[in-house]
Amino acid sequence: MAGPLTGVRIIEMVGIGPGPYAGMLLADLGAEVIAVERIGGSSSLPKDLFRRGKRFIGVDTKTDSGKAVVRTLAKTADALFEGFRPGVMERLGLGPDDLMALNPKLVYGRMTGWGQTGPLADRAGHDITYIAVAGALGAMGPAGAPPVPPLNLVGDFGGGSLFLIMGLLSALLHAQKTGEGQVVDAAMVDGVASLTGLFHALSGAGLWGAPRGQNWLDGGSAHYGTYETRDGKYMAIGPLEPQFAAEFYRLMDMPDDAMAKHMSPTDWPETRAQLAERFAAKTQAEWTEIFDGTDACVAPVMDLTDAPNHPHMKARASHFEASGLTQPAPAPRFSVTEPSVDGTLPTPGSATDAVLTDIGFDAETIAKLRADKVIG
Repeated sequence: MAGPLTGVRIIEMVGIGPGPYAGMLLADLGAEVIAVERIGGSSSLPKDLFRRGKRFIGVDTKTDSGKAVVRTLAKTADALFEGFRPGVMERLGLGPDDLMALNPKLVYGRMTGWGQTGPLADRAGHDITYIAVAGALGAMGPAGAPPVPPLNLVGDFGGGSLFLIMGLLSALLHAQKTGEGQVVDAAMVDGVASLTGLFHALSGAGLWGAPRGQNWLDGGSAHYGTYETRDGKYMAIGPLEPQFAAEFYRLMDMPDDAMAKHMSPTDWPETRAQLAERFAAKTQAEWTEIFDGTDACVAPVMDLTDAPNHPHMKARASHFEASGLTQPAPAPRFSVTEPSVDGTLPTPGSATDAVLTDIGFDAETIAKLRADKVIG
């Protein structure tokens, strides 16, 4: 492994989805991520991309010996993160107070949907419920129809994983300067609320506020959305600025008054109908060729299978094949400490003995822990 986080040790208490994704991103950046899984408790997919680059150990954290293993790991770590409901780690004796007493520089990350405090903190939820309360879901979907979930990208991975990582890295910088660890409370509702900041600003300026699907970035405007092509595929368009819109309307052979109607909501239905008719006359490939090399802000809508083969994605090597999967390459890019990832997906518990040896356990102790079913 290589990358800007080389030399940083992070303990991941394995949960589902957003936590493992955060761990993969940290490992992509070169951190040594030691993932602690419950014995027999892995919910991993047969080929789980989020296992990439980590060292996995199996531990029964309900036993005293298993808790001792995690405590020893925490003594050697720069950071630890978990994604369980509030109070779970405390009941195990592995909460922030317990582990930071052993390692005062430890950064302790906690990622949940609702956060560590508030009326819903102890309630179950999923991405869709978090983005509903945070105001994002209500803004997504066509006019006159129910809100449309944006996969689970906005809450789980955008408001959750990425904000957890930002918090961990910020706290690690503080710990390096001061020797002081701290707890990072990364709530998906908080992260999603932050992501909606632009729309609060637009609303305050009187530029947003029409019902869902009738604003200029939510599919309401004729010039920010998707259109079906003759072969049943789609083109995405977004020529918002006047100079881009002029180029777009010229290439679409639109009427001379198109620019005058560009930012007029009352004219959007007519413009949309005109564009729909034009796009339906050619295939996606034909439209892609027409807009190639222009600043009209038009692109073909690719599915997950086709996206890695788009010329731009291929030129940047944004995907690679490994372990029988198409995998996204590490992001972002670095000019000096470029990450190096081979795409290997470790199996559950595969690094248990090696990790325990690294932190000072001898062979006899490891054998006894295994015989007692504390490790796996």
